[in-house]
Amino acid sequence: MAKYPEPVQTIREWTKRKPNAMKIICIGRNYAEHAKELKNDIPTEPVFFMKPDTALLKDGEPFYYPEFTKDLHHEIEVVLKINKVGKHIDEQFAHKYYEEIGLGIDFTARDLQAKAKEKGLPWEKAKAFDGSAPLGKFMPKTQFANLSDIGFELKVNGETRQKGNTGDLLFSFDKIIAYVSQFVTLKVGDLIYTGTPEGVGPVNIGDKLQGYIGGQLMLEFEVK
Repeated sequence: MAKYPEPVQTIREWTKRKPNAMKIICIGRNYAEHAKELKNDIPTEPVFFMKPDTALLKDGEPFYYPEFTKDLHHEIEVVLKINKVGKHIDEQFAHKYYEEIGLGIDFTARDLQAKAKEKGLPWEKAKAFDGSAPLGKFMPKTQFANLSDIGFELKVNGETRQKGNTGDLLFSFDKIIAYVSQFVTLKVGDLIYTGTPEGVGPVNIGDKLQGYIGGQLMLEFEVK
């Protein structure tokens, strides 16, 4: 396994690198075919979990394959960026709480996740580790004619691995925001990863990942 770069030595240095604390909220099993491929039940309400801000990987920085897993999977997802504080948001007003849409990866240590599931334990170490949430560019949502018809895909070494469309979401963007805000106050800068379509699979050191929305390159980085 590749070694991580030199670790951050001080809290002050970390603050310089990651100045804006925010939450990463991830929606699980939000595409029926993905739920089926992992042999999970299709949910009747949104399922969500969270990653810390230390999971964020931006600006095309390389992802360093963690030495604690031997089965790391990619999950491409459309990402919403929250633009104002909200709590108990009504679904009919949820569209006012985000103005930009982007693309990200929810990396999952599938072997660690499987062990946690077997024991009925939380999944954090399989989902929330450092760098596990690569994030690409954002576009104003006004550029999309229909938010329920956004096509996106992930290519690994030039080969399409995942293709999805927001028309297949079990729970829409607005439904997700309304639901999550019942439990967690949304703040400016929070990110919501809205779920992954079918086709998740392993990545390896040396792989190059590229994410597209409507044919436009939005996300690009290498695994080292």
